[in-house]
Amino acid sequence: MQDVIEGWMKRAYDFGHGHVFRFWSELSSVEQRSLADQIESIDFQELATLFSGEEKSVDWSELSRRAQPPTAIRLHDNSRAFSKAEALDCGEHAIRLGKVGMILVAGGQGTRLGFDQPKGMFRIGPVSNRSLFAMHADSLRGAMRRYESSIPFYVMTSPATDLATREYFRDHHHLGLKPEELVVFCQGTMPAVDATTGKILMDSKSQVALSPDGHGGIVASLDKQGILKSASERGIEHFFYAQVDNPLVRACDPLLIGYHLLAKSQMTTQVVKKRFGKEKVGNVVTIDGRTHIIEYSDLPDDAAARTNSDGDLSLWAGNIAVHVLDLKFLSGASRNAGGLPFHRALKQVPFVREDGTLEKPAAPNAIKYERFVFDLLPLAERTMVVEGDAADVFAPVKNAEGAPTDTPTATRQALSMQHKRWLEHAGVTVNPSVKVEINPNWALDAEEVRTKIQKPSQILVDTYFA
Repeated sequence: MQDVIEGWMKRAYDFGHGHVFRFWSELSSVEQRSLADQIESIDFQELATLFSGEEKSVDWSELSRRAQPPTAIRLHDNSRAFSKAEALDCGEHAIRLGKVGMILVAGGQGTRLGFDQPKGMFRIGPVSNRSLFAMHADSLRGAMRRYESSIPFYVMTSPATDLATREYFRDHHHLGLKPEELVVFCQGTMPAVDATTGKILMDSKSQVALSPDGHGGIVASLDKQGILKSASERGIEHFFYAQVDNPLVRACDPLLIGYHLLAKSQMTTQVVKKRFGKEKVGNVVTIDGRTHIIEYSDLPDDAAARTNSDGDLSLWAGNIAVHVLDLKFLSGASRNAGGLPFHRALKQVPFVREDGTLEKPAAPNAIKYERFVFDLLPLAERTMVVEGDAADVFAPVKNAEGAPTDTPTATRQALSMQHKRWLEHAGVTVNPSVKVEINPNWALDAEEVRTKIQKPSQILVDTYFA
């Protein structure tokens, strides 16, 4: 065993990271083994390449000049290759046959919300006060109820949220899901390095400063943890992908899935029309026949402001992180995870100094590396972009009250307004000042609400339909 540990030590020293063993003699045998395991998992050559800048760099200014709006199914476009009814029927059929699973990305903590637990545990129901996790689980259960099918729920955590997430689902009886329908798995990590020297930072004397490898790390995690194989064995052919902070997502949206299937797409992404050029969403574009997403921070002002002859934005499609992914495509990508580029971010990272004390820097001092799932798009031979109505598909909760956008109040209002529209569609008069909320187990959409309402009525107080 000692020879093995010393082998990993030599590897770290060879790449200039011998300082990670500075306090080795002070560690217990358990701590030594833990640190050795951490070092074993690090690809030092990759880290050196990333820091040196030798990895594939992207000239976003040049790409933005070539970027065109994506070929997309627009909300009010009647020149589609297939109708909405055809897509809906196709998607519903796939769900009934058990060919669809759902991935929920839930690795973030609610730091920006002033919430020191996994963001999925944040309570957001306008009337019920249900958590984000519960909102998504209920939406999935609503789909299973309607289509009489079992849909596995794959929840991706991070090291910071994994244990608390598992305990939450256990303590809340899997939120109504059967144990075999819930699969919680943890994404991978990357070491944080000093921004000046490229040296790995230590979180403690025995712990490397690690951070999640981004939602793009899901590709390797699904493969490494056997999820792609087990999903395939249970008949899953496609994954519906969403992020936990957007409770307006309809789990396994059959319309989006149907468009994906009819187009024989390997990766389909749902978008909304941007409100203004520099809105803080990724820009879904076509470059040289491939679909790409250019982050708002990488989009030059002139490209963001470019308009068509009718005055509308040329690069109009905003990414909302809702995708449908073909399992075979993901399996292929997992064998070439290096094809997903790393993105670097300058962050403040506490670290252990040479004297063993912990320093908490007042300014960004470290580089974190992460991959993004949307970088799969240009790797796909066939993609599809589908526009959704923001009022029905996108109301993320990201910021604490007082921020200009994406606050809990804004999200709750969006949920309540959607459900008011459903009720009014069924002939119900809703007092403007009240809040309403509809659990998907009661009704999944406006049409199902209409079947539940027997006669016109009026709602004068906050009401939860469950």
